[in-house]
Amino acid sequence: MDSAELKERVRELRAEGRSPKEIARALKVPPSAVAPLVRAIAAEDAAASDGGREPELAGCWISVGWSNGLGVDPARGWADEAPGADGGMVSVLVARRHTWDRMTVAGYLADVYCTGVKNVIGPDVLDERELLRFREYFFSDYKGFQEAPIELARHLVFGADDYARSLGIGSHEEFEQVSPLLGAWEGPSAITFGRGGRPYYVPGPHDDPPKVIRILRRKLSYDEFDYDI
Repeated sequence: MDSAELKERVRELRAEGRSPKEIARALKVPPSAVAPLVRAIAAEDAAASDGGREPELAGCWISVGWSNGLGVDPARGWADEAPGADGGMVSVLVARRHTWDRMTVAGYLADVYCTGVKNVIGPDVLDERELLRFREYFFSDYKGFQEAPIELARHLVFGADDYARSLGIGSHEEFEQVSPLLGAWEGPSAITFGRGGRPYYVPGPHDDPPKVIRILRRKLSYDEFDYDI
């Protein structure tokens, strides 16, 4: 089938509640072919529900130290307020206007060294006071957070997702549903992922480390990635 037919079939299966992996299996195509279509459909649906306009951005924040170990295009002018802070795991929080006094909020936890989007929170509708409390909690494991342009958030989160997929690793299963708050994404990212440009795997509490190593070995030799297990 051509690209238009594939997108329509993805739309139909997504409406049935199928996950991106289930859609890929049903259509006998790689998950990497389905993921960008799911994202595009979600963004189109979100825009349609708002009269074709992207909801107004109310705030965007990232954990400090986000650039540690990454390559970042200097022409973008994206500053890291604590570049020496621990790197690898980056949290991003986005809020868009829902009504005049409430905001739709979503959070993303990304392993920018290897496995992509590890977790998502939301979207939830919060008032300003609730958002301030939640923001403090959301970044409580870091040395701080900073305001960020939404373009940086997109390049970090979508870029980490694309990087993980290039290694054969899929991001969190609910990421596609929460990604529209970041806005439309075309790529490629202006960020070079991996620690110093190399995949570096550090197991998370819910990972299956031997499985991740096996996946990496399908794409890379042992001297092409690093791991800590």
